[in-house]
Amino acid sequence: MRIPGDGLLRGLAVTWRNLTRRSVTAQYPDAPPELPPRSRGVIALIEEKCTVCMLCARECPAWCIYIDSHKDVMPATTEGGRERSRNVLDRFAIDYSLCMYCSICVEACPFDALHWSPEFEYAELDIRDLTHEKDRLRDWMWTVPAPVALDDGAQEPKEITTAQKAAERAARSEGDGR
Repeated sequence: MRIPGDGLLRGLAVTWRNLTRRSVTAQYPDAPPELPPRSRGVIALIEEKCTVCMLCARECPAWCIYIDSHKDVMPATTEGGRERSRNVLDRFAIDYSLCMYCSICVEACPFDALHWSPEFEYAELDIRDLTHEKDRLRDWMWTVPAPVALDDGAQEPKEITTAQKAAERAARSEGDGR
């Protein structure tokens, strides 16, 4: 047999229990959240490493990366040599109103010019201000955490071991007086 108002009494009991417990809610502006390491907030750019290969823009499924560049002709370094041309980055912009935070652009960059920053406070009042140009993307670089250290049991990359062997050979040859 059911007592009339039984559900109401159980609901009030739950409410009373929660009223007497301590709150676990962190008040966001006063207490910043504890973010996990390497969390995705905003993409940072190292402009010096960008070779304008356009891989990040081509691989982006949202087409939110805009890159403009021009060719710069460098004179020959030796007599009779040919001139070299290189791409110079004029504009690198990411439209965060379109970005899906999928990390494909960061993974596609062969020169490690793009990195994830855990910074997430970049709200704007106007949606057009969510397109961040290269100077603003460069400013996010200071918030990028250092890479995680290798495991103790992991092998060193072959590039490092090759460079160490070459340095040891050069030191031995200098010591022998060759």
